[in-house]
Amino acid sequence: MNRGPVIGQHVRLNKPVTSSGLCRALPLLGALIIQGCTSVGPDYKEPTAEVASQWSDSDNDLVADQAALDPQWWNNAFKDQDLDRLVNAALGQNLSLRSAGLRVLQSQQQLAIAIGNQYPQEQQITGSAARQELQNTISNNYNVGFNLSWEIDFWGRFSRQIESASAELDSSVANYDAALLSLVSQVAQTYFQIRTFQQRIDVARQNISLQEQSLEISRRKFEAGQVSELDPDQAESIVYNTRASIFELEVSLQQLKNSLAILLGTPPQSQNRLLTQTKALPDISSTVALGIPQDIIRRRPDIRIAERQLAAQSAQIGFAVSDLYPQLSIGGSIGSTAPQRNQLFESGSKSWDIFGMFEWNVLNYGRLKSNIRLQDALFQQLLVDYQNTVLQAQGDVENSIVAYLKSHELLDAYQQAADASQRAVDISLLQYREGEITFNRVINTLLSNVQQQDLLSQAKGNVATSLVQVYKALGGGWEIRNNRDPVDLLPASLKQDMRERVDEWDGVLQ
Repeated sequence: MNRGPVIGQHVRLNKPVTSSGLCRALPLLGALIIQGCTSVGPDYKEPTAEVASQWSDSDNDLVADQAALDPQWWNNAFKDQDLDRLVNAALGQNLSLRSAGLRVLQSQQQLAIAIGNQYPQEQQITGSAARQELQNTISNNYNVGFNLSWEIDFWGRFSRQIESASAELDSSVANYDAALLSLVSQVAQTYFQIRTFQQRIDVARQNISLQEQSLEISRRKFEAGQVSELDPDQAESIVYNTRASIFELEVSLQQLKNSLAILLGTPPQSQNRLLTQTKALPDISSTVALGIPQDIIRRRPDIRIAERQLAAQSAQIGFAVSDLYPQLSIGGSIGSTAPQRNQLFESGSKSWDIFGMFEWNVLNYGRLKSNIRLQDALFQQLLVDYQNTVLQAQGDVENSIVAYLKSHELLDAYQQAADASQRAVDISLLQYREGEITFNRVINTLLSNVQQQDLLSQAKGNVATSLVQVYKALGGGWEIRNNRDPVDLLPASLKQDMRERVDEWDGVLQ
């Protein structure tokens, strides 16, 4: 007794071995493929987020609303050859950036797998040979065949997976850009911190020279009986305290050099001679082109990451919806079975079959609908995360702008204070030499001068690091990739190692 299709079971269309049957079946299968392709679930739409019309300090002379952000801002803003050399070295050697490039390569292969799932999922060539003895009778059986099974993308299951994998690939590229931007900013900030500590050490040594002058004056006055031994003892104490501060600064300086060496992808020990010559910090007074707040949506990699993850999740909703519908498959096999090898390809030994089937999880609708709601809730969360990312990005820019502008004001104030402090030291030493003031007044001016000169050095460094933070907040720097595939930027030696380990990389890794 014949039965109709059973849910969850294969439905085979078995035909006798006639060419007319095969000719009638193939057009039927082609019609199923042509008519059946659609994509269920929501189609992705780019999200919106609240963005200000202009920056809060856009009327300041040091900023402009021009959109021409130089991709190589570290070179043109500071014009420092050492910095440019370090950035180029880091781009070629940093291991975190290489890791980000390899994650892009992984995403490319995930997309290739998703694309491959559109095609017949099972394609097998089979063969067997058996020999059996039963009741003193020996029989042989030889078999060779080809099987094919294809789940038709009737509801867009596989196309949604491709859509999701493609968005994930875009996200991995944006992650690479974020790593590149972070690397350039870290190298620049670490470089200027090194230069700042070198300047602070140099200032401390200059102050030691002044303090040693005061020590010499106090000793002469003591030897002449003009003052007590208290004056040279106090002067000597100041000298040694300032020398001790240099040791502390040198510890921080070496730690910064170690950090820079790691950013360059080299062991710290190999960079002990790195930046041994003290170099003045740049005099920064150029106008920074900020563009308009809307620009950061297309420029900042973290915003692009959030948007692409949202797109990938949107496709996952469609994939979950497709589980509500029957999965349709077609397939068949062709082969030959014979008791002797030389009879395998005789016409009487050939066999074939072709089938169509569906599987429909109708009794699991509660679980399937819960999964759809889960995927949609994840989408909504990522949408909120995207909007929050845009909002935080605006906050980053606003914070970096105010820090940069105020760093100039602080530098001006500390410059005037340091100049006044230096004048006070010169006057106090002269007056002490002439016996017009006590040594306590000299001590006060010397201690104040150490502090003021050190604050001035830090203020100069803060201007440079604050400007770096502005460019980082604006999302500038990753554009130097020039739309090249991050995988192409991986070192040739690394790709050669991969080709030698796995032959399948030939033709993929160039």
